[in-house]
Amino acid sequence: MLDPRIRLRHLRCFLETARLGSLSAAADMLNVSQPAVSKTIRELEDVLGKPLFDRAHRRLTLTSVGRVFQQHAGAAMAELSRAQSLVKDTPSQITRLSVGVLPTAATSLMPRAALAFRDTHPNCLLRVSTGPNWLLMSQLRDSSLDMVVGRMGNAEVMQHLSFHHLYSEDIAAVVRPDHPLLETPAPLDMLHGYPLLLPPPGAVIAPLVRAFLSRRGIAAQTAAFESVSLAFGRRVIQSSDAVWFISRGVVEDELDTKTLSTLPLGNDLRGGPIGISMRADGVLTEEQSNLIHALETARDALRPIGTAHR
Repeated sequence: MLDPRIRLRHLRCFLETARLGSLSAAADMLNVSQPAVSKTIRELEDVLGKPLFDRAHRRLTLTSVGRVFQQHAGAAMAELSRAQSLVKDTPSQITRLSVGVLPTAATSLMPRAALAFRDTHPNCLLRVSTGPNWLLMSQLRDSSLDMVVGRMGNAEVMQHLSFHHLYSEDIAAVVRPDHPLLETPAPLDMLHGYPLLLPPPGAVIAPLVRAFLSRRGIAAQTAAFESVSLAFGRRVIQSSDAVWFISRGVVEDELDTKTLSTLPLGNDLRGGPIGISMRADGVLTEEQSNLIHALETARDALRPIGTAHR
């Protein structure tokens, strides 16, 4: 039975603090004072008899107990919100689906799937958010998102989450079409002489790229830029001799139209699985099931069998 001392304000404070990793940020979001948020979190921890946050670092991080509580409290709040929406929206039968999309799926896969989903579910509002992997997975855990589409996270990130595989995708070294390295027999041996644009540390592919460069004696700290933004990366690459290490899906349209090119990497830099992350204990709704189907159909159209690594 739920402890009668636990109130909705405890859950809201906890989930916002867990999502944002900061008492002050949670206070701003909830429009209360920081001491009020701190006091509310302490009250919840006293009721539960366990610490929910590790306060040893500047950014608050969840303890193992806190992660478990976030998962279930977030799901409970999402169901309460859904119940409220179903009652309020009964006359118009409007439903909502919140999806986080990582850059590798944001340019082609998700837009195509979203349009197809709209045709079959005109009364479902599809809310699409973009951001770094750690942020979207955090929002998935606290039920701010229903699913995340993109590259699979590491083992720690995927705890208590399920993953529906769609395809595998490589990482590309992207340059402008007339880049001098394209005329070089061994371009990877010449990278030292060119500015590098790398994925930032929070990106899932960052460790893979840094390990790849380290094997060639190139320190990631010597990079000129860090970004996974298509708008920024495309302009920098087209306007300079920089080399951009990025998931192929982010620049797929540019590679197809030949406004950007790739350096040959062989099998040295494999990217990994792209798919759909969801809460392992979540209830799959009709809308979620049909969006998954739309994503699978979009994948089949964009990546016919045998071209998974193109």
